[in-house]
Amino acid sequence: MLDTALRWAERCSLAGVWFGGGLIFAAALLVSVDVTLRKLFAVTLGGADELSGYAFAIGTSWAFAFALIKRANVRVDALYQHLPARLRGLLDVLALLALGVLVAYLTWYAWNVLATSWHLKAQSNSALKTPLWIPQGLWFMGLVLFLTTLALLLARGLAAMMRGDWSTLHALLSARSIAEDAEDESAYAREAERAGGQANGHGAAR
Repeated sequence: MLDTALRWAERCSLAGVWFGGGLIFAAALLVSVDVTLRKLFAVTLGGADELSGYAFAIGTSWAFAFALIKRANVRVDALYQHLPARLRGLLDVLALLALGVLVAYLTWYAWNVLATSWHLKAQSNSALKTPLWIPQGLWFMGLVLFLTTLALLLARGLAAMMRGDWSTLHALLSARSIAEDAEDESAYAREAERAGGQANGHGAAR
């Protein structure tokens, strides 16, 4: 059951990271157009800086869950790699638990901000007069996905630890090693080379 829930969380996090990345890309495009218009024609679209700020906050919160599942978060592991598997597993669980406390507080705070903006019908102090509950709501939803994913990972990790399944615990929660990063880079390079070879083969056939 936990494995199924984690697979769904991974799918949601992948969709979320594409959504967040699309927002940030759109914001970068908007800012580029605005800067170009100001430089060449002395006109401005207005609100580009405000919208890009919203996009960054929303895109970041929606990417957290994916980074957690893929173990892309940075951890200081100079000593960690030399510890016994059981101690590393315990530290992994404790680290995730500490992160969970922080994220739970952050999500609770985000909810209070969103509820206040909704209650007061707050708008941005700009020409756009953006209803603040819209960007804050999207930001909050990203944090909820992050917290939910974290809770599922923690539950799955604790279940593996109680069974003494340290390999599963390592695969779920541990800091990525240099060897794992190197293997991923090698696999990516091989896939890119294979795709390039297929493209060249199709071109030669035509």
